[in-house]
Amino acid sequence: MRDKYPVTFFKRSILLLLLLSALYLQSNGQNTQRLKFTAITSSQNTGQDYSPWLNDSLDSLVQDAWQNNFVFVDVMLKFKYHSNISQLQLYDWTGVFDDKPAEIYALNGTQKTLLGTFTGPGYNTFQYINLPAPVEADAIIIHKFSNNIPQKIFAYGSEDTTRLTPPDLSLGEPEDPTEPDPTPVPEPDSLTKIPVDVSRWYQLNNVSDGLQGMFDGVTGVDVYTGWGKIFNNYDAYYPVAAGERINLKKIRFFNHTGGLGNHPLTVAVIDSSGNRKTIATYKGGYYNKWLGPYPDRAEVFMLDTALTNIKYIVLNCWYQFPTEIEFYGDYIAPPPPQPEPQPLPGESLVKSYPLKNYLGVNAFEWDFEDGTNPDKVDPVRLTAMRTFTQIRHYMDWEKLESNPGSYTYSPTHSGGWSYDEMYKACKSNNMLVLADLKTLPNWLLEGYPETERDHENVPVPYGADFANPASYLLQAKVAFQYAARYGYNTNVDRSLLSINATPRWTGDPINKLKVGLGYIRYIECDNERDKWWKGRKGYQTAYEYAANLSAFYDGHKNTMGPGVGVKNADPNMKVVMGGLASANPEYVLGMVEWCKTYRGYKADGTVNLCWDVINYHWYSHDAQMIPNSVPTRGVAPELNNTFQKAKDFINVANKYCYGMPVWVTEVGYDANPNSPMRAIPIGNKSILRTQADWILRSSFLYARAGVERIFFYQAYDDNFDNPIQYGSSGLLNQNRTRKPAGDFIYQTQSLLENYTYKQTLSHDPIVDRYQYNGENAYVLYIPDETGRTGQYTLALPGVDSAKIYTLNVGSKYLKSNKVKVKNGQLVVNVSETPVFVLPETPVAAPMSMMSVNSRTIPTPAPADAVKNEAEISVYPSPAEKYVTVAFNTTNYADVNISVADAVMGRVYSNKTYSKPGESFSQTIDISNLPIGVCLVMIKQGDHTIVKRVIKTN
Repeated sequence: MRDKYPVTFFKRSILLLLLLSALYLQSNGQNTQRLKFTAITSSQNTGQDYSPWLNDSLDSLVQDAWQNNFVFVDVMLKFKYHSNISQLQLYDWTGVFDDKPAEIYALNGTQKTLLGTFTGPGYNTFQYINLPAPVEADAIIIHKFSNNIPQKIFAYGSEDTTRLTPPDLSLGEPEDPTEPDPTPVPEPDSLTKIPVDVSRWYQLNNVSDGLQGMFDGVTGVDVYTGWGKIFNNYDAYYPVAAGERINLKKIRFFNHTGGLGNHPLTVAVIDSSGNRKTIATYKGGYYNKWLGPYPDRAEVFMLDTALTNIKYIVLNCWYQFPTEIEFYGDYIAPPPPQPEPQPLPGESLVKSYPLKNYLGVNAFEWDFEDGTNPDKVDPVRLTAMRTFTQIRHYMDWEKLESNPGSYTYSPTHSGGWSYDEMYKACKSNNMLVLADLKTLPNWLLEGYPETERDHENVPVPYGADFANPASYLLQAKVAFQYAARYGYNTNVDRSLLSINATPRWTGDPINKLKVGLGYIRYIECDNERDKWWKGRKGYQTAYEYAANLSAFYDGHKNTMGPGVGVKNADPNMKVVMGGLASANPEYVLGMVEWCKTYRGYKADGTVNLCWDVINYHWYSHDAQMIPNSVPTRGVAPELNNTFQKAKDFINVANKYCYGMPVWVTEVGYDANPNSPMRAIPIGNKSILRTQADWILRSSFLYARAGVERIFFYQAYDDNFDNPIQYGSSGLLNQNRTRKPAGDFIYQTQSLLENYTYKQTLSHDPIVDRYQYNGENAYVLYIPDETGRTGQYTLALPGVDSAKIYTLNVGSKYLKSNKVKVKNGQLVVNVSETPVFVLPETPVAAPMSMMSVNSRTIPTPAPADAVKNEAEISVYPSPAEKYVTVAFNTTNYADVNISVADAVMGRVYSNKTYSKPGESFSQTIDISNLPIGVCLVMIKQGDHTIVKRVIKTN
């Protein structure tokens, strides 16, 4: 019986055996010694911690991991010196795994030599692998499946102390030498493999990842689409493009691991008549095997009946997916897209808008009016709000319609606010207003059970069908009333309008019916309608929100009766879709497809869409580039995928929505030092000062990307002392003065509000050229968060002098310095705070837009700023294939390192490494990154540091 003796007895016996073994090797004349491992690297992070392999204690064992660990993984244990291995001793704890043994290899440079296998045949004992001749090695590789491992690995032999192990030693791609090649054997059927454009897939659920993993040719990596979904069972759609033809005759699924049991994935097709037919079922249950469309005939890939006239391929999904799907049949590709226009010399292809479009803010009526005297605008509040050029007005439905069918505006019968006066003041001060009609009124919530009442529910009566436009009639009616009053159409049929002219008390101002006041050009249909955190009662799928918008837009093509929908009150008012909290472009694809089916096409052949502006929300933080992680702090906008996310939405707008504008109506950072969305202090800069840098740099980033407008969140803090996210993101102080971010916005507005982005001359430092009435302005800054400074030589041929403007905290005014331009060149000091250069006094020669050179100079932070953090080295830079991350700390937590392209934001590598000692050194492969600047994000515990490396050819 295994439990006959106590574990400590076994451990003492084992240690004695190890000592005797070492003495035996020495007594037989073998010049052997224990070969120590210095570092561990794994080919995939499955949540398993291998650091116990670096110590000898039998009380410290590698713990089992289950959730993501049913895969083959290579784990490399590096020697300090180049070595010759003569013996391995493998500690066998529990478990036998003859079917999937661990394989142990010696790695010499790039050459792998199999030393032996380990199946765990014993219990609490060591297994020995005695080699007939020493084998050269820089490291040992354990190729293992799941938890099938030895618990200790001791290597013996000799080491060459004159040859350090190469720092760029790499695992390469993990492989499975014990399994057959999973590549499907081509069948002699002359069928075409159908190409799949993965960007077309959209899923009707709150997914965080797409389905591209099933169509990337990689069979050994499981597909995950995120956690915490609203629906356990849902559909994903693949629309067939115009002019494209797909006839399906054969389907293959690759089953890497696992079975789906009673929750299979099915494939259906929808034809041009809307008929849906399930054609294939995937249940899994095998291992590393291609399966056909019928579970009872797993090795038959041909469909019983060929499918034609396909308009959609639909996957019905549960919780698990095949790692690959392949469709075969007959295929005709869609017509090629029109070639993209080429930019003019010195110009960018992105759409350009005045810089004032990027200086907006989210606000409430009480940011303009005093609650003790709410029927007029408070001049002190207005002066503070004039910091911004545009306002996103959070407008509760309850304010407009506190009683069913009875509308109030000035004063609102809920709160007594005067919307007429507020909007009039905004227009008089050239402040554009986006009205965001949101939340449910109390009278509508009364129809819900008490446990289901939430002002952020889907805006329908209780029990209504979210997918039916008619369910949104009440919201579409108040939108009509509002647009009739504040829009620009003076010819609205007044008989359709309703006003509550009853005073609340004696002397209360009376609401009067008004039309076409000309205050509002944009209205937003609710806010974050993909709010998954509210559960099903607050979440709408893309199809459901499109139905909502169809009612809101024009009464679902004027089928819901008179006085319904924005466009029926003011055809020129623009409807902005509610900002997406998930920032997932797939959601927009689903909305477009709903419109194709339920709204059809216009006379010009375009889809009859029911919104005019695409809108999403984006807060830059440290978890956006690391899947399934939780934010711990904000990140400078250039250092994650903020730019790429904007380009993704713009691409969807151009490809599917006819170049529709894209807005980002919530952007921001907190200033509470414990908020997970906070800016960080950098050097001698406070959090508020860094917040100011990042806020303004966000404006320039979105202008560079081609987004049309952004709005910062928000004017004032909700509660600065509360570390909850978004609670301390205000840009104004409670005393109506500006915080540093407000100063930066106000000063930039005063100098550059009418300038438009033209081109980027440099990416590090960033040098953007703007233009207004033929005059150029340059914006320069370093896109980092480490306190770097540098210089940039700006070419200004034909220019005699220029003014350099620097931002000035605590003032209305920028600081300026007029300087002479020498030989057509101006050397500008740059930092992580933007600086502006406006050329003056042009002479005969034309102005060139070319840059000459740039050089950035790292500036060491003060000692007290780094004494509690790792001093991290990432070298070499520039680098072709590998960089090494090295530092020393007394923190022994695991280290996560991700590598991304700085321009596009794409993550190419994300791995976690153990750190058993004070020193840490890890070589990272960057060979697959594009040439240019790459970002190395090193995260340990709550600390994240981003380093920049130049990738060369």
